[in-house]
Amino acid sequence: MGQLFSNYEVGDFYDEMFSAPGEARPHYQMLLERFNEMGDGELQRKQDLATGTFLNQGVTFTVYSDNQGTERIMPFDLIPRIIPRDEWEHVERGLVQRIQALNMFLHDIYHDQRIIKEGLIPEDVVKSAKHFRPEFMGFDVPKDVYIHICGSDLIRDRDGNYLVLEDNGRCPSGVSYVLENRQVMKRVFPKIFGKHKVRPVDHYGQELVNMLRYVAPANCPTPDAPTAVLLTPGIFNSAYFEHSFLARSMGIEIVVGQDLVVKDDVVYMKTTKGLKRVDVIYRRIDDDFIDPTVFRKDSMLGVPGLVNAYRQGNVNLANAIGTGVADDKVMYYFVPRMIKFYLAEEPILPNVDTFLTMFDEDRKYVLENIANLVVKSANESGGYGMLIGPHATKEEHEKFRQAIIKDPRNYVAQPVISLSRSPSCCDGLIEGRHIDLRPYILSGEKITIIPGGLTRVAMRKGSLVVNSSQGGGSKDTWVVDDE
Repeated sequence: MGQLFSNYEVGDFYDEMFSAPGEARPHYQMLLERFNEMGDGELQRKQDLATGTFLNQGVTFTVYSDNQGTERIMPFDLIPRIIPRDEWEHVERGLVQRIQALNMFLHDIYHDQRIIKEGLIPEDVVKSAKHFRPEFMGFDVPKDVYIHICGSDLIRDRDGNYLVLEDNGRCPSGVSYVLENRQVMKRVFPKIFGKHKVRPVDHYGQELVNMLRYVAPANCPTPDAPTAVLLTPGIFNSAYFEHSFLARSMGIEIVVGQDLVVKDDVVYMKTTKGLKRVDVIYRRIDDDFIDPTVFRKDSMLGVPGLVNAYRQGNVNLANAIGTGVADDKVMYYFVPRMIKFYLAEEPILPNVDTFLTMFDEDRKYVLENIANLVVKSANESGGYGMLIGPHATKEEHEKFRQAIIKDPRNYVAQPVISLSRSPSCCDGLIEGRHIDLRPYILSGEKITIIPGGLTRVAMRKGSLVVNSSQGGGSKDTWVVDDE
C-alpha cells in the first residue's frame, strides 16, 4: 500500500475497500492506485477544494439545537464508496420489491384491510400508528401510488450482507447531496471518472418531474402538461437548500403555503400574471401541517382547503396523505410479511432482527437486555429518540426503560449491528468510519432508483450514528459497470 493507507486498520468489520489488510477488493484497485500516486499535501488540497466548493454553492443544512450556529455544510469525505454492478442489481431488485409491497399495503389498509383480516398484522398496530389517517379510508389516490418518493436506509453486516434498517416514506431528504457530491468529485478527481464506468445520477431531477406529471389527478385539465410545484415550509427549514435545489433541477416553482390558494376546490398558485392552476404538489411538509382546516389548526405552513381539493380529485400530493403509517418503525417489523402476502415472494433484502416492546415477551427481553440493544422511538428521525445501549449510561438505560413501560407501542429494539466501514479522510489521515446507504426510489409509471444513493458517514471515530444532525457526513457513491 501507498503511504496514505500504510497505517490503515481494516478492523473487525466488513470493510468496503479491503478484503484483508493490504488487499483491496477488485472494484477498488484503480482508486487505490490513484490515491497512492498522490504527493505530499495533495489530499488536503483536494479536501480544501471540495469544502470551498460546497461553501461557494451554499450547500448547507440546518442544526437547530447547536450553539455553534445553525447553518453548516455537511462534512464531505473524498474517498468514494464503490458498488460493483452485481451487488447493485441485487440491491435494486430488493428495493423494487419493497416499494411495491409498501404501496400495496397502503392501498389495502385504506380499503379492504385484507392483511389485518388474515391476521398478519394486528389491527391495533395499524390503528394506533401515529400517522394512520382513518379519514382517508376508501379514498383512491391517483394511479394507486401512495409512496412516490422513498428513501430506504441500508446497512451491511459483518459478512457484507445488505439489510434494510428502515424505510423513509413521508418526506425523505438528502438526495440533493447525492447530486452535489457527484459534481464536486468530478471537479476534484476529473481523471478518475475517465477510468471508471460510473453510472450517472444527474438525471434524477428529470425522472422526478416525469413521475410527478405522471401522477397528475384525473381532473387535470391539461393531462399532457400538468403544473407541478414543490411546497416547502420555508427558508428556515433544515432541508431548504434541498427544496430549492430540487425545484431548480426539475424546472418547477418552489412555493410556501401563502403562495397557494384554494377556490372552488381547485388549487391555484399566485403569480405576477394572476392565478395559475396547480395539479401536483411535491410537498415537503408533514400531514399535520398541510391544511389547518383539517389537521393542526395553528399551522401557518399549509394551505386552507387543500385537503378538500385533494379529496375532489383536483390536485395530487406526493407523497400521499397517510403514507406515514408505513414510515412507523413498528410497521417496519411487518414488511417481510407484506412482501410474502402481496407478492408471494421471499424478501430479497432482509430486515434487521427487531423486537416490538408492545409484545410482552419482546418487552421483557428488551428491558432485561437494554444495555446491549439499540432502542428507537417509533416515529422519530434524524438520530433523535434513540438509545445505543453499549454507549449509554445507566441513567439513560433507566430513562428508556421507564419510557418503554409507559408507552410500549412507541418503541422497537434491535441488536447493535456493526455497520460496514469505509476508508475516510480524517484530518489528513485515512481511517475507517462506519457508513450506511440511502438509495432513493421513485414510483410512478415505472419504478426508478438513482444508481447508488447517499452514503452517510459517521465521522466521529467509533460512532454508529450517521445522521447529519448528529455530526455525520457523506461521500459520493459510485455504481460501476465493470471492474
